[in-house]
Amino acid sequence: MKKKKEIVRALKDAYWKELETVQNYLANSVNLDGVRAEEIKAALAADVAEELGHAQQLAKRIKVLGGSVPGSLEFKARQKELQPPEDSTDVVAVIRGVIAAEEDAISGYNKLIKLCDGEDYVTQDLAITLLADEENHRVQFQGFLKEYERE
Repeated sequence: MKKKKEIVRALKDAYWKELETVQNYLANSVNLDGVRAEEIKAALAADVAEELGHAQQLAKRIKVLGGSVPGSLEFKARQKELQPPEDSTDVVAVIRGVIAAEEDAISGYNKLIKLCDGEDYVTQDLAITLLADEENHRVQFQGFLKEYERE
């Protein structure tokens, strides 16, 4: 029973991270300016739907495990690195923020996978699937950063 509560708590944490990422990806996909920003904006805009889908999957799993999906008043923003920069042409700051957010999500999913081991294989499978998505996003944005650092 105690383990199940820990798993639900970890699922809620992941749920909030995904929703905050949606907010920040959306803001950055709109706010960035400049010709060089177009590919980054397009990648972020495409990722909004995927991250929202992650949040929906996590919410459903919270409910299945007997938890209650929290409302917005329980939300606490944490993604300082992913905030839209004052300079709307600072594409590198956004890329670094995305990488930081993806690394945070990867860390969270790895903890959830370990927490579920031998306890809850369905949640573990979901966390493994979401982990793979986050690792792919990180690699994509690390590639973008390499291009910008070369210049």
